[in-house]
Amino acid sequence: MTALINYSVEENIAVISLQSPPVNGLGQRLRAAIFNAYLQASKDSKVEAIVIASTANVFCAGADISEFGTEQALASPSLPDLCHVIEDSSKPVIAAVNGMALGGGFELTLACDFIIALPQAQFGLPEVKLGILPGAGGTQRLPRIAGAELALQMMISGTPISAEKALAAGIVDCVHAGESDFIDMAIGYAQHLIDADIVLRNCARLKVDTSQLPDNFFSGFRASIARRSRGFMAPEKIIQCVQAACELPFSAGLQLEASLFQECIQSPQARAQQHIFFAERAAKKVPGIKPGTASRDINKVAVIGAGTMGGGIAMNFASAGIATLILDLSEQALERGLNTIKSHYLASVQKGKLTEAQMEQCLSKLAVSTDYNDIQDADLVIEAVFEEMQIKQRVFKKLDEICQAGAILATNTSTLDVNDIAAVTQRPSDVIGLHFFSPANVMRLLEIVRGKHTADDVIVSMISMAQRINKVPVVAGVCWGFIGNRMLEPYAREASRLILEGASPEQIDNVLCQFGMAMGFPSMIDLAGIDVGYLTRQGNKQAFYARDPSYAAICDKLYELGHHGQKTARGFYLYDGRDKRANTQVTQLAAQLAQQYGIKQRQIPDQEILQRTLYMLVNEGAQVLDEGIACRSSDIDTVYCNGYGFPTFRGGPMQYADEIGLDNILSAINRYQIELGEYGRQWFTPAPLLEKLVAEGKSFKTYINNESH
Repeated sequence: MTALINYSVEENIAVISLQSPPVNGLGQRLRAAIFNAYLQASKDSKVEAIVIASTANVFCAGADISEFGTEQALASPSLPDLCHVIEDSSKPVIAAVNGMALGGGFELTLACDFIIALPQAQFGLPEVKLGILPGAGGTQRLPRIAGAELALQMMISGTPISAEKALAAGIVDCVHAGESDFIDMAIGYAQHLIDADIVLRNCARLKVDTSQLPDNFFSGFRASIARRSRGFMAPEKIIQCVQAACELPFSAGLQLEASLFQECIQSPQARAQQHIFFAERAAKKVPGIKPGTASRDINKVAVIGAGTMGGGIAMNFASAGIATLILDLSEQALERGLNTIKSHYLASVQKGKLTEAQMEQCLSKLAVSTDYNDIQDADLVIEAVFEEMQIKQRVFKKLDEICQAGAILATNTSTLDVNDIAAVTQRPSDVIGLHFFSPANVMRLLEIVRGKHTADDVIVSMISMAQRINKVPVVAGVCWGFIGNRMLEPYAREASRLILEGASPEQIDNVLCQFGMAMGFPSMIDLAGIDVGYLTRQGNKQAFYARDPSYAAICDKLYELGHHGQKTARGFYLYDGRDKRANTQVTQLAAQLAQQYGIKQRQIPDQEILQRTLYMLVNEGAQVLDEGIACRSSDIDTVYCNGYGFPTFRGGPMQYADEIGLDNILSAINRYQIELGEYGRQWFTPAPLLEKLVAEGKSFKTYINNESH
């Protein structure tokens, strides 16, 4: 077995080099190896200083997340104990950071007396993204070293800072930009410290400098993050820890940190956020595709359609430095589209997210044309035209004639049958669905739709490309709406029906927002466009209206009246810009429609709203999983947390169902099937997979459909 560390002594300096690939994760074995090497150095009378370094391109990416919740995480030496021992060293300990120092890796460096770094090094505490807080002294040491404000910003955002910024903040003592070997430099730096007899740092003796903090600093900070941290548990616990660092002795602060860390790590939120962490990584692995399948080279991309979606899609590739051509038969559409793209980039410059030079670099990657011949050499062509089958098929016939052999032909359809689109070409193996979400230049999710004949290397190429343009890829099979929109339909159906039964749009939005959704259905469809939803349903009338004439009746009525949501300033709400207020006409229309369809209006309990919308979402997810449209429940959760505003602290609809118990979901569905009469019998049929898993005492996460897609 390869040693997890390399230990050497250079004259009077001990060097402990971490070498546990790929990221030097601080599992129990590596912690023990560091501890034993430290003890060896501390007992060696010849050793006067200790350097902790790394042989990899990263210093240490933190704790081993696979140990969370296991005995290994607490096995001796624990990470807090290891940091405590290092901090109490009578010999100088220098962290030589050559790359990423994240989470527990950063906490380890904070326990050292000095930190030196290469310019490319980065330092961060991303635990908040996993539903926890730094648990190895980070909440107490960082405020004492760098101040409460920066410490909070780093821990609440989870975003790493550069070596340069860490140097300015006093976290790093020296940045080495020279040509000499970094380890040699670290040894020389350690020797300098010995010769200068520098006083060692111990955070137990340090106090947080609060002299520049306003009296209401912590309440003000809470208010500043209230919107983006809504519903999350960990940010508040982090604030409490940093406040303790300002007010309590070091030892008392560590005790509070340990207590709050345990509260977090044992919470449903931590389980949910860690589930999503692993889910996004698992989604890149597609059953049935051989590991090592080569991807195709993609150096030039063409986007067909210069509308809102086409322009947003093109921005992704231009921002990644990929030559991109937008094709539209209308010169006016191209001009409008290019102006919109420029305005988006300019807004990023004004917000400080891009420099003007970076904006110009992105724009230089864009070209426009009205001539199909200009895309003959494109490696990837993405169609983003009107959502109508005949139009898309017409485009693909043209692409089949024009595009070079081996080019990947993708459709951005959100609901239509990719196989029917591929069928009009002579190369169905090169055809795939790439469902970008609006706004395409912002939303992280990319549904990759695998057609019946789509080649494996095409799928691998698109997963790789998704990561290249900073998207989260999930592979889905072909059905109406794929994973996301198919599941959204019963969720939307129940929200619409509940309005007919007497709930107000405001009540539905409030219930779903309190649960943690980014917005409830009425606000969401007003934003997306009531007309978009209407036209989508028209493509699948048999599945909806033939079964239930009242299906989405309130949405259809608003569409007929020309009330399409924010774009017309009138939908479920009335709009003045982005400001909205209640639209009393919706209540009147709902009452009229209820009478027309024989629906009795009543007061609807909040719990019923939550259960009917979310449990139907989960039930459809079970059907999607059973049919192989998704191969894992975690793929569904990745789709919903990244594309539909489902709260990550719930982990996605399927993780949420597992957390509260599938038996409870099934029981409620069966109850509504009875209580809602004919409507319940029509729509509240439990998915067979849900019934099967409940009968077997299993969860969604235990089920993988190896015959998926």
